[in-house]
Amino acid sequence: MGLKVGIVGLPNVGKSTLFNAVSTTAKAEAANFPFCTIDPNVGTAPVYDPRFDALVKLYKPAKEVRATVDFVDIAGLVRGASKGEGKGNAFLSHIREVDAIAHVVRCFDDDNVLHVDNKVDPLSDIETIETELILKDLDAVNKRLDAAKKRAKFGDANDRVMAEALEVVAAVLDRGEMAHTAKLSDDARALVRELFLLTDKPMFFVANVAERDIGAAPNRHLVAVTELAKKRNVPVVPICAAIEAEIASMPVEDRPDFLSSVGLAEPGLHQVIRTGFSILDLITFFTAGDPEVHAWPIKRGSSAPGAAGKIHTDIEKGFVKAEIIFWKDLVELGSEAACRAAGKLNIEGKAYVMRDGDVAHFRHTK
Repeated sequence: MGLKVGIVGLPNVGKSTLFNAVSTTAKAEAANFPFCTIDPNVGTAPVYDPRFDALVKLYKPAKEVRATVDFVDIAGLVRGASKGEGKGNAFLSHIREVDAIAHVVRCFDDDNVLHVDNKVDPLSDIETIETELILKDLDAVNKRLDAAKKRAKFGDANDRVMAEALEVVAAVLDRGEMAHTAKLSDDARALVRELFLLTDKPMFFVANVAERDIGAAPNRHLVAVTELAKKRNVPVVPICAAIEAEIASMPVEDRPDFLSSVGLAEPGLHQVIRTGFSILDLITFFTAGDPEVHAWPIKRGSSAPGAAGKIHTDIEKGFVKAEIIFWKDLVELGSEAACRAAGKLNIEGKAYVMRDGDVAHFRHTK
């Protein structure tokens, strides 16, 4: 599906360290100075899903294919990035290409790690980054608005809708608010999305805390970020990027003991990956059998034929019906035959809307 989550933040907040841990490529450079990352590094991270693991345990398949998310490590932004400061123009263009944004915020005190503003203030850091994103979007919208107004005088209905939508978005941005908060009709929203505005993308916070804060009461920095996130109704994921990088570098068999020693049930990065997946309003359906267990990400609200099209367009075109079992019923009853006997296997047609966790087998014509 090519899902991309951009990792952004000020320099030296832990972005590249996080990327090294979250990515299966782990090639980003992490150093104690700004702009150590110039070109965006891209790494693919598997989505850790206990439902997938349960199906693998049931079928013991020859092949396992998890859902994945691409994480893009984007170099640290600074004040003035929207005007080109600190290579800002290039870095902001990298953000434009992602589907969602993970905003890494420094929530730890350490005199040995430089801060670009010489102070640790996560709310100020968030404001700095968001101001640059807003200013860049405002510039893009204003440029398009003049042309849209001219076309609206002589063009079709879409031109008028676009002009009106851009005026609304420009006013929102001018107030220092994000483009996604603009109140627009569905048609207007669809047209605005064609601009790939930076502040129209879903965003969540990754609060990078010190090792001593793992399992402890939230420190004042994390409390401040959490309160802001609640007001905005966006997720915040606390992690210690240094610990996560250490976990990622050690052999798999050594990880459970280490996790236990630092008071973690699982790597915090699993939650980062799942949050990146869910914030895009995706659900997962599965195909399962002895040859392969495969997790397929689809947009929430997708129909059965649309889901079938994720596997192959020919299956969508020739769709006849779908045999659907909810993953939990399959795991608890132990086989498709047992689910059929218990009335837990349903035959669904083209109007069926897929549920998160459906195990599907699609019947189709050749």
